[in-house]
Amino acid sequence: MQRDCLTTSIPQRCTNRIFQFGLLIAVIVGLANGTEIQVAAAEHAVFRAGASKVKITPPLGLEIVGNWGKPLATNIHDDLHVRCLALNDGSTTIAFAICDNVGIPRDVFDAARKLIDSQTDVPPANVLMSATHTHSAVSARNNREVDGVVVLDSYQNLVARRIAEGVAKAVAAMKPAKIGWGGVEEASEVHNRRWYVNDEKLLANPFGGVDKVRMNPPRGSDKLIEPAGPVDPEVSFLSVQSLDGKPIALLANYSLHYVGGVPSGDVSADYFGAFSEKIGKRIGADSSSDSFVGIMTNGTSGDINNYAFREKAGKHEPYQRIDEVSDLIVGRVAEAYAATEHHDWVSLSAATQELELKMRKPDPEMLRYFASLQDEGQSPANVHRLASIYGNRLRKIAEGPETSSVLLQAFRIGDLGIVAIPFEVFAETGLDLKKRSPMSDTFTIELANGSYGYLPTPAQHKLGGYETWLGTNRVQLDASDRISDVLLSLLNQLGQK
Repeated sequence: MQRDCLTTSIPQRCTNRIFQFGLLIAVIVGLANGTEIQVAAAEHAVFRAGASKVKITPPLGLEIVGNWGKPLATNIHDDLHVRCLALNDGSTTIAFAICDNVGIPRDVFDAARKLIDSQTDVPPANVLMSATHTHSAVSARNNREVDGVVVLDSYQNLVARRIAEGVAKAVAAMKPAKIGWGGVEEASEVHNRRWYVNDEKLLANPFGGVDKVRMNPPRGSDKLIEPAGPVDPEVSFLSVQSLDGKPIALLANYSLHYVGGVPSGDVSADYFGAFSEKIGKRIGADSSSDSFVGIMTNGTSGDINNYAFREKAGKHEPYQRIDEVSDLIVGRVAEAYAATEHHDWVSLSAATQELELKMRKPDPEMLRYFASLQDEGQSPANVHRLASIYGNRLRKIAEGPETSSVLLQAFRIGDLGIVAIPFEVFAETGLDLKKRSPMSDTFTIELANGSYGYLPTPAQHKLGGYETWLGTNRVQLDASDRISDVLLSLLNQLGQK
């Protein structure tokens, strides 16, 4: 007869059972204690934040880029900066470095990462660097090579050094802090700039063909039918405060291309800089101190500007619209900020992935067309005004690499997701990422970690238009889908941590 294991005379098999039972209890208790330890660790961890801004104002005499002409910089209207924010949850540090520039190539950002790695303890992969896309800054896009090695020019080196300096200063300034985030909609300043029109003359392209949509058609024209895509009206923001509630920094994100109205030759950070300088006063930052840092990042605005195309263009004084737009957005964010809950601690995590994309190449028909433009007797009236520019671009593209690797990033701040894309991204891609993100709130910072041109969706490629032209867009036609898939995968990974 089998003896019960609770009798005084205990055979070996009962001893084993008691040992196994005890081990199970120990495991259960250990797991419970482990959970308590993790909770206790989170309770005792101190959330810290620091911010900085460092000038990247260029010397006069360099070319201002962003439009077809390249006037020389003759006046500094307002200084350009790299504005930085560093966050730490007790074990993980992430940082943002947002530069007043139209677009910065990956080589410059990579140079900054090496400096950050040597000067701080922040993992370089945990730093998101981006350009704001102001059209009134000098170029940081020089592509000079010596013996096949990229050599940065003096301004590119300055930008790389100042990015690293800004991140180091933000990290050094970190102190116990609270963090919160939110968003508010402001649709009045975002308009899709790609339109269906009923005049074929407005749809000609530099390749001798006809598109289905027109970028920036004549305003107030009776030839307008409807916009070819959506807008994202949300102004997202991330706020950090000291433990006694004093603002340390506010990073905002709006899917508006830029505003403009800057005189030729003037250097300006556009509305991105104006917002950054104004927001502190509206949310109660110490006006006697420059320790508060406001930051505006560019959302998915590759097909968005602030022209109300149904209306005739009005006359404005220089910088008038920059002031109007920045005042409006500052006011809207300040209203939402007042109701934002700030947390003593949230967890942070980051993930990155390289994605190799195929580069588009001109087809034989394109090359034949541009070759035909060299024929004598070719009438300028029958040739698109940008044909020579795109002909030159196609020759360079034909000789260029077959593929390019782009760096994609995702960050989790509590239940807020932030993703980074190195292109000028269409609004519908940003809206789709928000919709499919596993986080309760998500926004995209574009022109981050590189500047590879426009990123239309496959559906928008079929419509043609400036942003889809080879030479404006350079990567495979489904690149936006591939990028979105990678970013959603990274967000899902972070959501499981």
